[in-house]
Amino acid sequence: MMNSLYTAATGMSAMQTNVDVIANNLANVNTNGFKGSRLSFEDLLYQQIGDRQSARQGAQSGMGVAQGRTELSFTQGDMRETGVGTNMAIEGEGFFQVALPDGSIGYTRDGSFEVDANGQIVTKGGFQLEPIIGVPMEAQPGSLKISTDGLVTCLMNGATTVLGQIETATFANQNGLAALGGNVFAATVNSGAPAIANPGANGTGIVTQGSVEGSNVSVMTEMVDMINAQRAFESVSKVISTSDEMLGIANAMRR
Repeated sequence: MMNSLYTAATGMSAMQTNVDVIANNLANVNTNGFKGSRLSFEDLLYQQIGDRQSARQGAQSGMGVAQGRTELSFTQGDMRETGVGTNMAIEGEGFFQVALPDGSIGYTRDGSFEVDANGQIVTKGGFQLEPIIGVPMEAQPGSLKISTDGLVTCLMNGATTVLGQIETATFANQNGLAALGGNVFAATVNSGAPAIANPGANGTGIVTQGSVEGSNVSVMTEMVDMINAQRAFESVSKVISTSDEMLGIANAMRR
């Protein structure tokens, strides 16, 4: 009887975490480059039930559910045109590389870049684009051009000047990336080392100037998932109520 209480409790805990994940997805529905996640589940250990004959026949009782890992979805988000010359979106596979404060390299799909006080292209959070690309003060206003293969140029003194080359990173298992917050991911053992290439080369996506990639979260899908999680939570909570009533009846019989 008590096993049902503990088993149901694992289900309630798992559904609560599932709702937390869904809430985070919905909260970031307007976040540039955000990638939604899903919580996976695993059944817990089983125990043999009944007498020896039942055990030989494989009679088992499950002990509930365990929360697995959150799995990121890297489907393409909707493209939104901004008209800002430093904004970029990747159409296809790949990540922009940015320098993090600890000296490591982070990876992002958020291409809402801007030029800082030092003339360098940075993220909204101030992380420098890697390789570093600077825009000189002498550059003609509005002349910044970024080709689909990542070549960055501008007009200076009436002549076209190359400022740098954008490089994108791909991973053998991008689902193994770790989310750091701030629209930035970090490479892990599970993701493998990054493969660096110019946009459009070796299966990487091309760069579109003047646009950003939006969140890939579908509000409709998240709402359906939230309803399912809520119904599952309610169902499991009824198991606890039923088990409690049965225990009450059993206790009353002893009086």
